[in-house]
Amino acid sequence: MRDPAERLRDILEAIAAMQRHLDTQRASFEENELLQIWCVHHLQIIGEAARGLPDDVRALAPSIPWPKLIGMRNILVHGYFALDTDIIWNAAVRDAPALKPEIERLEGPGI
Repeated sequence: MRDPAERLRDILEAIAAMQRHLDTQRASFEENELLQIWCVHHLQIIGEAARGLPDDVRALAPSIPWPKLIGMRNILVHGYFALDTDIIWNAAVRDAPALKPEIERLEGPGI
């Protein structure tokens, strides 16, 4: 079982992985199925890591929408036949990078 510090690192690594490959325009993203799957995979990792964090750790960052992160993972895993590239794009280029400073702050208290 992964401890909270490992799960926080998983989230940061998933964000970094998406950022490494999202130096593209939206139109290129729409045409690149591999990039879409790359982002879906890392968004799933973020949601799974968030789901595995204990409630007391999540409570240290109430501004993070934990239920939405976990819910996104569930949709991506179970609703694969109806994925919306608008949502995936926005989560990858806007929401995940915005999450990064909050997760980095959580790493600090020695979790």
